[in-house]
Amino acid sequence: MQILLPDPIAAYFAADQKDGGAVARCFTETATVVDERQTHTGRDAIGRWKTEASAKFSYTTKPFEISEEDGQTIILARVEGNFPGSPVNLRYAFVLDGDRIARLEVTP
Repeated sequence: MQILLPDPIAAYFAADQKDGGAVARCFTETATVVDERQTHTGRDAIGRWKTEASAKFSYTTKPFEISEEDGQTIILARVEGNFPGSPVNLRYAFVLDGDRIARLEVTP
């Protein structure tokens, strides 16, 4: 079943299949990403985070559930690839600011 994602989040998942620069452009200038207990602040840092993660592993991400919680848009997605523990369902907690993402936290 396909779910309807808000435009900035749909853009993020589409960019995730391209490169770190495409992902970074989905965020505000001062956005924050928290992933694997590391915080990345600003578009440049977010671009580096995504480029490094993509260089290590090949993977696909398929969102399958959406909900709202405390001002966040929560996406559950199945991530499959050549990384230890694959496949895994991850929780993406997005805070949006207009047509961009202001914050993203990725957790198992």
